[in-house]
Amino acid sequence: MTDSPFTLQPPIKPEDVAAQMQRVLYEVKKVVVGQDAFLERVLIAMLAQGHLLVEGMPGLAKTQTVKTLATVLAGGFRRIQFTPDLVPADLVGTRVFNQKTGDFTTSLGPVFTNLLLADEINRAPAKVQSALLEVMQERQVTIAGTTHRVAEPFLVMATQNPIETEGTYPLPEAQVDRFMMKVLVGYPSEEEEYAIVERVTGPAASIGPVIGSDELLALQKACRRSFVEPSLIQYAVKLVNATRDPARHGLPELTAQIAFGASPRASIHLIEGARALALLRGRDYVLPEDVTELVPDVLRHRLVLSYQALAEGAAPDALIAALLRRIRPPATPLASRGGFAGPAAARDGGEEAEKAAAA
Repeated sequence: MTDSPFTLQPPIKPEDVAAQMQRVLYEVKKVVVGQDAFLERVLIAMLAQGHLLVEGMPGLAKTQTVKTLATVLAGGFRRIQFTPDLVPADLVGTRVFNQKTGDFTTSLGPVFTNLLLADEINRAPAKVQSALLEVMQERQVTIAGTTHRVAEPFLVMATQNPIETEGTYPLPEAQVDRFMMKVLVGYPSEEEEYAIVERVTGPAASIGPVIGSDELLALQKACRRSFVEPSLIQYAVKLVNATRDPARHGLPELTAQIAFGASPRASIHLIEGARALALLRGRDYVLPEDVTELVPDVLRHRLVLSYQALAEGAAPDALIAALLRRIRPPATPLASRGGFAGPAAARDGGEEAEKAAAA
């Protein structure tokens, strides 16, 4: 196990997870100014074992944030600068012939790491982008009929520029769906930009590892044990299903604007992300606001808009906002005036909770 300021021992309490993630965030904040929502989504992806697609204008510290995170996480880190001349073997590896021995050996590619940064991923053609499909979903790579497992934990963070079209290639829908969230990074405020200039032009900040790979695996396992009330799973499924059949959910005006809705991966990622967000807030149970807060990030890249919607300039976030206005979250599960009843009471009083949610 990698040395770190402290080692988490099972059973891990929610407050321990929140404290460890705060240490990670504090170290990253020594370099990165602002971008609080972006950094929170990065931590959620880490805990929920999901991949992250980051879109923003040039110069907004997308790459810098991931590189800084790699330093804070004492694990393997590789960066791939996507260009039009890449081939799939540059990512996953290939078989190499050794003339001295007369044998073939396998040369593994840069995907065999803990944190993979796919920089400007939309600058490579589809055949290169698709080389990541297997490793992102199954955490393995098949080369010449032999399967090779990647290290655990494994996380892909990809960046792309939304404004350039020359020399770029749209991501295949099958690959886009494998990203847990798509995060939009905006411009900093004037105060934040002042701090950025002051920090970049001053002495370099000294940062070091805070958490090791084994500890991150333990935190991820703790995340999977967080309790999710069944009514919240039903809410997530209903939201995702409404993207496929809006009319059945009272949104006929969206039928002509959404060509294809989100897959079941969206429902899964909503719940997994909500678990991670709850842990970041020091809870081992999920509340409705944990789910609703992540809906735009989980759905925006999964909606395939129709030609009519594109011609009208419709944005996925606007359609998602309409879904959220129409489909309301359930009442706070198992809540009482005295506070949250807790997972134990949740299992004992599930019927009462479902009746309250339905009401």
